[in-house]
Amino acid sequence: MFKKSLAFILVVILFVTALTGCTGNKPEEKKGEVVLRWNISSEPKTIDPQLNSASDGGHIINNTFEGLMRERDGKLEKAMAESYDVSDDGLTYTFHLRDAKWSDGKPVRAQDFEYAWKRALDPNLVPEPSEYAFQLFYIKGAQDAYEGKGSLDDVAVKAIDDKTLEVTLNAPTAYFLNLTTFYTYMPVRKDMVEKDPKGWARNPEIAVSNGPFKLADYIMGDRIILEKNENYWKADDVKIDKIEALMIVEQSTALTAYEAGEIDIIDDLPTQEIPRLKAENPTFMIWPEVGTYYYIFNVTKAPTDDVRVRKALSLAIDRKAIVEKVTKGGQIPATGFTPPGLLDAEGKEFQKVAGDYGIDPNAAKVEEAKKLLAEAGYPNGEGFPEIEVIYNTSESHKAVAEAIQAMWKENLGIDVKLANQEWAVFQDTRHQGNFSIARAGWLGDYADPMTMLDLWLSYSGNNDAQWNSPKYDKLIEDSKILTGQERFKLLYDAQKLMMDEMIVMPIYYYTRPQMVSEHVKNWEKTKMGHWFFGRAYIE
Repeated sequence: MFKKSLAFILVVILFVTALTGCTGNKPEEKKGEVVLRWNISSEPKTIDPQLNSASDGGHIINNTFEGLMRERDGKLEKAMAESYDVSDDGLTYTFHLRDAKWSDGKPVRAQDFEYAWKRALDPNLVPEPSEYAFQLFYIKGAQDAYEGKGSLDDVAVKAIDDKTLEVTLNAPTAYFLNLTTFYTYMPVRKDMVEKDPKGWARNPEIAVSNGPFKLADYIMGDRIILEKNENYWKADDVKIDKIEALMIVEQSTALTAYEAGEIDIIDDLPTQEIPRLKAENPTFMIWPEVGTYYYIFNVTKAPTDDVRVRKALSLAIDRKAIVEKVTKGGQIPATGFTPPGLLDAEGKEFQKVAGDYGIDPNAAKVEEAKKLLAEAGYPNGEGFPEIEVIYNTSESHKAVAEAIQAMWKENLGIDVKLANQEWAVFQDTRHQGNFSIARAGWLGDYADPMTMLDLWLSYSGNNDAQWNSPKYDKLIEDSKILTGQERFKLLYDAQKLMMDEMIVMPIYYYTRPQMVSEHVKNWEKTKMGHWFFGRAYIE
């Protein structure tokens, strides 16, 4: 018995030593300090609200900044806006700001919002234009300013005084208040940004925030440390003193740390462990998410510049086998780009009404795929050039890629190479179009199909397919000035156009297997999947 106990102690010691090596030395903790340890999996490319376009950076921003509105318990509530008025024509919003402070004690002003929104629209923004600027195009003059056809001074967002922000839209937009919860719409302080336009958000000496937490330290490749913002307007609600957002890329390492009590929250799990966790661990849960996992085709490079090739590749995969045998997390085989959970004006689920675009969710359509590939000049895969599928480093992305690689080999007779890249590099590779096929995923930012469909506008900073369709642009733009089911008809037409072109290969609709330690209470996740710890506590 003694030998077994000794052996167990030695294993624990070895594990803790190994974990320290993987995640770096832990910062010193004060006595009685309440610390939440949460794995964000990868290092964010940025945590600058106007530059971020990824969920990892978005989680940090959602806890360090606060917009005019915030989603809580699935509903919108007023945040920096103490109240607001909407004109009779639905075009002008006047927000009245509450008394609130930045983390350094200075007041949050309407001018901070005006500066931040116009900053996102600046085509000369340093270090690069905002990939999410298009989310502000609902504002009068915004798109012209971003495209260099107008001035930022003409953008219809104006601080009337320190407490009053006036915004005029191009057309009535039912979900505009939802948009103001998003990170691109968060306020930032001009004086701090201008001290270091490229690195201010990662520098604790100059980064200021107005949310429940503030940046205390940023250790590259290791962790981001947040501390309670004592100047937050609802500081009494904040029960956690410190958050350590860890950057453990290896899913198995993170899971081992979680099961040893070293991490409190993980939501990137090894797929091979999901059946065991589902059966044995009461903290395992599958969280619904509004999002789609897919592959992007670069439509400007051969052979994926041929729509027949793109359709053949899409029809040749067995989506049911991928979700049941590879991902194993309750995902739903995807037949379109817009996921379940988003409704049209009649309350019908957009995804169901849209249909399946010829995709069988339960099996590959091999004969049809072979016929299309032959029509494109590659009968039985003969002469098909070797192409590469890129994905960001992850055990699960690798497993999906290997499954698809095998399906394409078996069903079409073609060989593809697989290559993984570190997350920040991968994002740049995709945005610059230096690929043929790339893994991607998109989580909705607000509860409307537009959150998915405006990605493929020709001027969207996230149109990594390099697709340019004036017809698609017009459908989306015309929908923005309509309401009700008339608007949704154009959105259905827009998705049909992009799916007929098969610029993406939908694979599955997301769910999020995650684990939260039982002692972490009152944590929140928005309908769109953003973590929030402003009211969480540790029991």
